[in-house]
Amino acid sequence: MQLRLPFMSRKPLIAVIRLQGIIASGNPARLNDITLAPMIEKAFRRGKPAAVALLLNSPGGSPVQSSLIAARIRRLADERGIPVYAFVEDVAASGGYWLATAADEIYADPNSIVGSIGVISAGFGFDKFIGRYGIERRVYTAGESKSMLDPFRPERDEDVERLKELQTQIHDNFKDQVRGRRGAKLAEDPRLFTGEFWVGKRAADMGLVDGIGHLVPMMKERFGKDVRFTSYKQKRPFLSRFGRAMAAEAVAGVEDHAAWARFGL
Repeated sequence: MQLRLPFMSRKPLIAVIRLQGIIASGNPARLNDITLAPMIEKAFRRGKPAAVALLLNSPGGSPVQSSLIAARIRRLADERGIPVYAFVEDVAASGGYWLATAADEIYADPNSIVGSIGVISAGFGFDKFIGRYGIERRVYTAGESKSMLDPFRPERDEDVERLKELQTQIHDNFKDQVRGRRGAKLAEDPRLFTGEFWVGKRAADMGLVDGIGHLVPMMKERFGKDVRFTSYKQKRPFLSRFGRAMAAEAVAGVEDHAAWARFGL
């Protein structure tokens, strides 16, 4: 008589982490390290998963939060010896692609938008507007650069030069992340780090993704047809539905729309 132990025949478990939305600190409804940390830790530790899958849908956001989230995923993957696979839905661009590089392998839908490896800053200049209405801007600082890029004062060449210097440093860090994680998979193409983005198969040709593939069939192919899935996703805070938080979310919604619209979404 053969002894059958239930724990010896457990089906492989895949922990699925959904990362969807704008990447930004200070808002529990956005993707940021503080909000996501408990969920990510739980995904790697609960039930001894055979792999962790990232379901990605993000047009980007904060480079710092992108770096922190990706670093946390890599640390847990290395500590626990668990492979990580990323699956791009509509878009993994800019910071969204930074998150994708936390995976050992990246797959996309034929229509997914991938890339935008660059840094962007945007704002408005109101100096002519307030001048037209006789409004005088008064600013007092200790430190000549303290009011750099003040939107109510005329733009200064030295401020723009300083901003571009900062952007270049962040861009270099982004490029180092992509090169460090994708290595020889990357195509020798001068457009790779220009901020340009690509769709599906072309993104694979550029080496930004490993191929075209979807979560369930890919995981069944790797771990068997009896593979199990457990999903982890960010919960919307209950209090965000009321009062001032609701108004703040409405403003954030306009910003979110602008971020997605860059990619035609």
